[in-house]
Amino acid sequence: MRRRWLLELVLLAALWGASFFFMRVAAPEFGPVPLIGVRVAVAAAVLAPVFLSARVRGSEGGFRLLRRGAAPAVVLGVVNSALPFCLFAFATLSVTSGMAAILNATAPFFTAFVARVWLRERLSPPRVAGLVIGFAGVVVLVWKVASFRSGGAGWAVAAGLGGSFCYGVAANYVKRHASATHPLALAAGSQVAAAALLLPATLWSLSRAAAPPSARAWVMAVALGVLCTAVAYVLYFRLIAAAGPTGAITVTFLIPVFAMVWGFVFLGEGVTPRMIAGMVLVLAGTGLTTGLIRFPRASPLPVTG
Repeated sequence: MRRRWLLELVLLAALWGASFFFMRVAAPEFGPVPLIGVRVAVAAAVLAPVFLSARVRGSEGGFRLLRRGAAPAVVLGVVNSALPFCLFAFATLSVTSGMAAILNATAPFFTAFVARVWLRERLSPPRVAGLVIGFAGVVVLVWKVASFRSGGAGWAVAAGLGGSFCYGVAANYVKRHASATHPLALAAGSQVAAAALLLPATLWSLSRAAAPPSARAWVMAVALGVLCTAVAYVLYFRLIAAAGPTGAITVTFLIPVFAMVWGFVFLGEGVTPRMIAGMVLVLAGTGLTTGLIRFPRASPLPVTG
């Protein structure tokens, strides 16, 4: 069981790491919003029929669960899919796949920050240390590239961090308002809601495009929907069930590595020492913030005398 869990964890990281490579290739041809419109529409077309035909909780059918979770699914369709996906697609127009993935790895920091502000959760000293270390990693990562002048990547960096902030808000929304809703109902419903939201802009943009996206770009867009969204969601929820949320969140450590590997192999993207240093700090901060890395407790001194 543990070996299977590890294999699924690596597969999930490879899929989510590849999503940045797919966006990097397809976003220039589609545009960020139409690309994500296709992504969530494909994901909805795969997830919704499977979920509705399944009995996911005892004898209760998928349709009843999906209808009961409609409100949170709509919110998550915006905050956890449509908006952050578009922001990261925009970011990949200007930054490498690896850098976009490292920015994505800051999501646990924003989750902890939003939990402190919104849910009034107490931040332990290790979590505070994790936030500080992670922020230092972002500074190292974007130093000298986060310029808002022509040719700079400032807006791309801001978009990537904005997408991660959306994930932080979404995680806390689920905890506050949707913890009792079946996770697959949220996954399927959120993709349907995101697709409906982005459909008008997607159709309008594609109809006015100077040239239609190439076959290669379409393959990337469909792969984003099927592999990096529909299949990845199923794997993620399976991991949560098998290893718990803390075990599943370890995928955060592997996504940037796979993103940099795919970008290097298929796009010839460079991996700079600054990216490595930033990634190490961000992932160390993530480990502390999520509790995956813990400070060792001092052993009590022996009583003598």
